[in-house]
Amino acid sequence: MPRFQYTARNAGGTLVKGDLDAASRREAIRQIGLRNLYPVSLSDGGGAATRKATSRKSKAAGREKSSEPSSRSGAKEKKSSRPRFGASKLSPRNALPFLRSLSELISSGMPVGDAVRLLSVRLKDPQLRQLATSLWENISSGQSISDAVAEAPEVFEESTVHLIRAGEATGNLEEILRRLVAYHENRNALRGKVVNALAYPLFIILVAVGVILFFIYFLFPRMETLFDSLGGEIPAATQLLIDGSEFLMAYGLFILVAVILVVLGIWQWYGTESGRLRIDEWLLKVPGVRDFIIVNDVLQMSQTLGALLENGVTTVEALKMTENVLNNRRIRESFNEARGMVVEGTSLSGALQASENFPELVLDMLDVGENTGNIVPSLKEISRLYQERLTRHLQIFTAFLSIGVLIMAVVFVAFIAFAIFTAVFQLSSGF
Repeated sequence: MPRFQYTARNAGGTLVKGDLDAASRREAIRQIGLRNLYPVSLSDGGGAATRKATSRKSKAAGREKSSEPSSRSGAKEKKSSRPRFGASKLSPRNALPFLRSLSELISSGMPVGDAVRLLSVRLKDPQLRQLATSLWENISSGQSISDAVAEAPEVFEESTVHLIRAGEATGNLEEILRRLVAYHENRNALRGKVVNALAYPLFIILVAVGVILFFIYFLFPRMETLFDSLGGEIPAATQLLIDGSEFLMAYGLFILVAVILVVLGIWQWYGTESGRLRIDEWLLKVPGVRDFIIVNDVLQMSQTLGALLENGVTTVEALKMTENVLNNRRIRESFNEARGMVVEGTSLSGALQASENFPELVLDMLDVGENTGNIVPSLKEISRLYQERLTRHLQIFTAFLSIGVLIMAVVFVAFIAFAIFTAVFQLSSGF
């Protein structure tokens, strides 16, 4: 039976070296996991090439694979039978259910390798099963769980990879996974609030547009025929509606196409870095919109930065990863400048104050946290306060939007009714 030499980390994060007998490399990895160790490198006693689970080599292997002619959309690769992450349509929404399942198994005392292997068999969702299978293939070949998830950037964010790596290094992976699950659940809940808040106003807008189109394209042509048969002079309001209906029936399609082309052009421009920066700068100058954007980005910043710092990620790395979650490009640029000032020795509150895009309350709370030597509680409090503010902003915005659309629809329908009745009364009075 082959003898393998290994290097692994124990629960305290200390490197441990040893050897063991196993029928295969996969069996050796399993035995190491049963000893509550996280494998770092593994080689057979005969001097075979060592498969090190370092992020540098795993990333290099990933680049070599991506340069091969096989397609990421599912083309078969003859040289390797390992499942590829790109073989199915994986997305960030797969991260939370997978991390939740993995956290539950590890919390029950199962080693991380066995937990991933079990998920690759037990998960019912095809995408999650494909993800777990790919991760297990990487782990069974000698990689750590953090290096394995790093090869699925379409599913796991960079901050998630760093947190898992920090959990491995400190032997606190179980707690890190619980916090990651809570973090992703909070973010999903926030997205759900935004979607639910916009659903009703959008429904009202669609109904109002439908009513208007019904009047213009179906009712007015018939009313015009009736008025022509009655003869006489048509009131100005009625004539205005008839002329508007005829204009839209003649040129409505061209107007619609022009609007779509303009929207697509703006969308394409917004997809460029310069275009998005210009539009984001303009949005920050719009009253009401500016407050909503700042509240949302402050919430994203406080949640992400607090989670990273709380779990042992260095300040410089945490700031770099937090920068990527900010939506507004102008705020992201100012945060990047603040990050450079922090690297040079400036306090975070002082650096953000120079950007003029962060509220005074946020700066004061960060300053208090820095003075006490622990900024994480301040970030958590900022997150709590601004989550409440974002909820209030959404409620106010949806209320005004719903009321505004309803008022416009009621006014338009009332104007139509007035135009029709005045025309009927005026024309019938001539008989």
